Amino acid sequence: MISEQSWADAQVLWDYHQMHHELRPCSVAIGLGSHDLGVADTAVDLYTRGLAPLIVFTGATSPTTRERMPRGEAVHYRERALELGVPSSAVLVEPNARNTGENIRFSRMLLDEAGVSVTSVLLISKPYEERRAYATARKLWPETEVVSASPSMMFDEYAEHIGDACLVIDMLVGALQRLLIYPTRGFMIGQSVPDEVRAGYERLCSAGFTSRIRQNSGQQIE
Repeated sequence: MISEQSWADAQVLWDYHQMHHELRPCSVAIGLGSHDLGVADTAVDLYTRGLAPLIVFTGATSPTTRERMPRGEAVHYRERALELGVPSSAVLVEPNARNTGENIRFSRMLLDEAGVSVTSVLLISKPYEERRAYATARKLWPETEVVSASPSMMFDEYAEHIGDACLVIDMLVGALQRLLIYPTRGFMIGQSVPDEVRAGYERLCSAGFTSRIRQNSGQQIE
């Protein structure tokens, strides 16, 4: 059972992880691969609304996607986009990235090789990965404006969508840990973390929501 305190703390982290950017047209949309096809659906929606003329899907596989997406996250995202009516000419695939840093670096290289001029990126991720993705892109692609987007869902709605609220809370905690430790390792820019968010994070760790916590390592992990 998830206590009322843990649920409230998870809601605080959920709200913090989202950037709440106002969407606007950008040079390209980049959809970060994951287990959640909602990212692909959101990319298609934003493309259809005219907010980007081109979509890049990026991602290989991970332990959580290997069975569900055996051809790779980016490939499955592309297939989803084509099913929803996006022309193949409007979708590029980057199939090798295994963490957020590689998502950004490899997508940038792909766009350079394709001769696409990029001044702004509509960066699409899972809701609780918005801030991490933004901080990573600002570190690795500082001259490019980043506008964050994700499937529009409330925390309880997303937990029900995934079907495992404990796992979602674990992921919220893990994402925040990376925001705390990765800036010092050069993986992303630093951002202010409010005391309320830190306190909620610590309580959730104490309550055992730690499956996505990484032990000391100098290597970036997805």
